Amino acid sequence: MSKAERTKKKVVLITGGTQGIGHGIAVEFLKAKYFAIVCARREPQGELFPGFEDQYLFLHCDISSTESRETLVKNIQTQVGHIDVLVNNAGIAPPERKDILEATEQSFEMVMKINLQGPYFLTQTLVNWMIELQKNYEKQDYHPSIINISSISAYTSSPARGEYCVSKAGLSMMTKLYADRLAEYHIPVFEIQPGIITTPMTRGVKQKYDGLIEEGLLPIKRWGTPKDIGMASVALAEGKIPYSTGQVLNIDGGFHIHRL
Repeated sequence: MSKAERTKKKVVLITGGTQGIGHGIAVEFLKAKYFAIVCARREPQGELFPGFEDQYLFLHCDISSTESRETLVKNIQTQVGHIDVLVNNAGIAPPERKDILEATEQSFEMVMKINLQGPYFLTQTLVNWMIELQKNYEKQDYHPSIINISSISAYTSSPARGEYCVSKAGLSMMTKLYADRLAEYHIPVFEIQPGIITTPMTRGVKQKYDGLIEEGLLPIKRWGTPKDIGMASVALAEGKIPYSTGQVLNIDGGFHIHRL
């Protein structure tokens, strides 16, 4: 697909879009006829999205690196020319689960740079571009938006992976900050808090969560899927709730409900 053809489509950037939740989000945007840009630290193995070969672009990006983020944005500007939606999805768990009394600064710094610092400053760069596009772009229906993928860990204590919880809590506040600042430009900022989702990250704790779900942890007694998160992301990007910004959408099987 040529740059001219890409320009006619709505464009979404999904960080960490080659596997897990990010891949599921990308698939749903592709089904909705968006041109999808997916970025990740590692090159994908094989075809990412069979049947959509001409509707997406993979770009390498280490979200924790200022230089890599700047290169990513320049490549999007050169190869595509505009952007409509940013989905901040990239994130990692600690390399090793350690009790908060034993966790290392190195692990904390790595998780925070990828899960919070990277999205914080990538958003800064892209929203400034979005504001310029609003001024100069000829499309009358240009309505950009930001979607942050956080976690139930933003408010749920897991002392064996404290750095992850802190990073997601920070992403939740980042949503509020950008929602507040960008309201004057009519750029809504949303947050999706996924619950227990089937991904490579949760593969190692499947038996634990299978048991908890069976025991009644969730009102909706099943694991969530990347598709669940993807469908919610598209709904937000399509502007179906226009009088809202800074909103948190819980895609968690009802985990967030306080129950007796």
